[in-house]
Amino acid sequence: MPKSVRPKKSLGQHFLTDIPTALRIADGLGGLDGGIVLEVGPGMGVLTGRLLERFGERLWVVEIDGESVAYLSKKFPDLVPRILQEDFLHLDLKRITTGPVSVIGNFPYNISSQILFRLLEYPQQVMEITGMFQREVAQRLTSGPGSREYGILSVLMGAYFDSEYLYSVPPEVFLPPPKVTSGVIRFVRKDNISLPCTTSAFKTVVKTAFNQRRKTLRNALSVLWTPELESTGYGGLRAEQLSVDQFLQLGVLEDERRLQMIKP
Repeated sequence: MPKSVRPKKSLGQHFLTDIPTALRIADGLGGLDGGIVLEVGPGMGVLTGRLLERFGERLWVVEIDGESVAYLSKKFPDLVPRILQEDFLHLDLKRITTGPVSVIGNFPYNISSQILFRLLEYPQQVMEITGMFQREVAQRLTSGPGSREYGILSVLMGAYFDSEYLYSVPPEVFLPPPKVTSGVIRFVRKDNISLPCTTSAFKTVVKTAFNQRRKTLRNALSVLWTPELESTGYGGLRAEQLSVDQFLQLGVLEDERRLQMIKP
């Protein structure tokens, strides 16, 4: 077995090397509902080993780097049938299972937000996410209305999950050490999620509002703005001042606007 894997800058790899940190991250995942546990970007498998101890054959891993896959295959031979060598951003979870999924990983900083956007495509399957992010990103994802960090993903994730910032992780537990501190956060899916509007309308109002977050909603959403939206009383507010439920209310009105547009 090769002694190590060379971290690749092009893949944003910073391998976790500290076993106590790996234990702490793994133990933060509940593994709800007896479904599969999917580790994203296992690298050299420091976290993978602890996950195997806890979840056994429930554990799957997805890794794009062939060198890491070869290393993991030698280190964990029993895991081989459940190692997927592919890009997580193009992975169809339903190809693995139609049941519940808990996701965990030391997510590459350069695609961490994209990973969450991808998981949002499976709101009925993804029960829990525990991940390592750049600390500033982790703080943004777990922030609430009125905060400068509050943004698009804060709202979209907040519609489906309760979030919690767990703890910070110093650079020296990684190889190579990143130039920033990391943060571990956990998302747990809310019970009986059912949006009052279409996903399309919800995403449209959230993204449009935050893309011009310095403007009031009346101006930021000018393309969508209707008398019904004006009646909400939100026109003079900015995107960062609205709660998830208020954005969902705007999503309902956006659905109604679209229906009016297609009526003969």
